Amino acid sequence: MTINSENCTRADAPIMSHLGEYISLDEFFLLGYTEDGHCKGEPEFNLRPPSRLQWDIPEKCVAIIESCQEKAEDLIKDLDLHILYFFFSLLGKGAIKKMKLSPDGFVQMGLQLAYFKDQGHFSLTYESSMTRLFREGRTETVRPCTMYSCAFVRAMLNPSSTKSEKKELMLKAVETHVTGFKKAMSGEGVDRHLFGLYVVSKYLEQDSPFLIEALKEPWKLSTSQTATQQLTKTNYDKMPGLRTAGGGFGPVADDGYGVSYIISGEEVIYFHVTCKVSSQRTDCKRFSERIKESLKEMKALFDD
Repeated sequence: MTINSENCTRADAPIMSHLGEYISLDEFFLLGYTEDGHCKGEPEFNLRPPSRLQWDIPEKCVAIIESCQEKAEDLIKDLDLHILYFFFSLLGKGAIKKMKLSPDGFVQMGLQLAYFKDQGHFSLTYESSMTRLFREGRTETVRPCTMYSCAFVRAMLNPSSTKSEKKELMLKAVETHVTGFKKAMSGEGVDRHLFGLYVVSKYLEQDSPFLIEALKEPWKLSTSQTATQQLTKTNYDKMPGLRTAGGGFGPVADDGYGVSYIISGEEVIYFHVTCKVSSQRTDCKRFSERIKESLKEMKALFDD
């Protein structure tokens, strides 16, 4: 099953994920497949034969359609995707919780470390947070790149830093991230407020030097965790046949990465890593290897 959707109130990631889980459950419990991969049951054809519809489309409209099709094909060709997954023997939600850490915070610090290894610098990082505690709430931005995450990354790459120092800095970075995430969920975020000010400035036709400065930096690393196991009947650990890699999204910046990750049950974490083929600075397969390497190094801090 493939779904292509643009983020909006009725089609953002949790809703698409919820829909996918319903479909998977129906196929698993109600429909099913034969051993050779075909749908169970015999097909019945009671439909009228199709009839061709004749469309009268102006030449100008045809030209616009063809132009849009070419642009869409160019965008698709310029997108590169690599899917990475961890099984429980390496890393999973269960293993991370045994370290008494937030799985999301752990993954985000791993992404910070991987990005610095890949690019050699820190960049503005976006993580989506739900604001569905509020009526008509959708999302708020969490900024995983903080002074504490930077200190942790520098320590991990410093040969003179001890294991205990690295571990202490990682714990502080994860704690800070979790606090920021909770604030974003509770309506105490920053970015939607800035966006509101931006909308007002445009309405008043008044440029704001502050907003121009605050909003000019691109999101080089755009990340989001896709919600799974939203249905009470879904248990990926007991029914691994229901487990899927979920979905992802493209990079926001031309020389950036898009990273969607799915924590599937206690055992598996999937990563969808994307970048633009035309970019000379990014490589999603290379970045995936950096992610794998970084998460293993972080886990090693807790090994006896």
